[in-house]
Amino acid sequence: MAKGERRVLLVLGDYVEDYEAMVPFQALQAYGVSVDAVCPGMKAGDIYRRAIHQLSPAHQTYSESRGHNFALNATFDDIEFNKYDGLIIPGGRAPEYLALDASVLELVRKFSDSGKPIASICHGQLVLAAAGSVKGRKCTAFPAVRPVLVAASAYWVEPETLLACVVDGNIITGATYEGHPELIRLFVKALGGNITGSERRILFLCGDFMEDYEVIVPFQSLHALGCHVDAVCPKKKAGEICATAVHDFEGDQTYSEKPGHNFTLTADFEALDVSSYDALVIPGGRAPEYLALDEKVIALVKQIVEARKPIASICHGQQILAAAGVLQGKKCTAYPAVKLNVVLSGATWLEPDPIDRCFTDGNLVTGAAWPGHPEFISQLMTLLDIRVSF
Repeated sequence: MAKGERRVLLVLGDYVEDYEAMVPFQALQAYGVSVDAVCPGMKAGDIYRRAIHQLSPAHQTYSESRGHNFALNATFDDIEFNKYDGLIIPGGRAPEYLALDASVLELVRKFSDSGKPIASICHGQLVLAAAGSVKGRKCTAFPAVRPVLVAASAYWVEPETLLACVVDGNIITGATYEGHPELIRLFVKALGGNITGSERRILFLCGDFMEDYEVIVPFQSLHALGCHVDAVCPKKKAGEICATAVHDFEGDQTYSEKPGHNFTLTADFEALDVSSYDALVIPGGRAPEYLALDEKVIALVKQIVEARKPIASICHGQQILAAAGVLQGKKCTAYPAVKLNVVLSGATWLEPDPIDRCFTDGNLVTGAAWPGHPEFISQLMTLLDIRVSF
């Protein structure tokens, strides 16, 4: 492998937690790391199913619902261990049966014994325990995993919050997906990565039923780099929730929609000092349809444009830009159904072929859909002069 290149392996299975698979998968690619997603018994191109796990004060444990579908990009049986610099094990329900798979455990032991970094989160530590890789190691996990880790002779570290992460040698463990920014940052460091230019303040413009991935992946990816990231929604305050939507293609003429995770806002819309931010990110989904009608939202977007600060907008987010009248003379893309909005606003339409294509025109980054997140985030990083070097 050439100097400066990194390649990591992501071990998955049906009903892995949706965020815990996609956020590291796309964040690391945005930073320039090659990520191979594999599942035992499946080949590149095969589809596996994901689960949304969510805690609620009304219940004693998390709920589960269907998440996105995902196509693997590599074949488990073709893995050549020596080609990889690190391993990621997401949580969800998949680790319950992956921990019984001899080929998975053999692979984990190779990474553990070699000293290559392993990042495991939530229930993923069941696999580490089954492989004998936590004996004598400090680690944390989702609290329900504690008895197994203790029985496997690990030194259990109680997570004070759901953001908790622990490092012991080459083993990095996290409690839940809320701790992704720290887990990913620690993993990048373990891979020999160096982050520069991250002293940036980035604002996310949110709304109910924005697309689940299109808010969480860029939000946590930028936070992992060390950026200060805030999320706001009109008529809502810090600590309040926005519902999200899972948009996916499942054989119909357009995308399907399922309930996504709840997303917690971090700042008050009404108290914003827009001038204190260096960039604006607009997720897609259905939220932009009504946010485009809000005069305060339109004023916010115009203020960012007039200050010549970067805007990154994806999927249906361009409906807001069109309504704000800031696309005139710009070259951009969007989800294909938004083409009419883009063209009527005076922009030049750039066909998203394939759907993960993203484009930069001046201070504007546009993408068509969540499969394009790695390029979408990378292009925004370029505008903000944020770099990850290995």
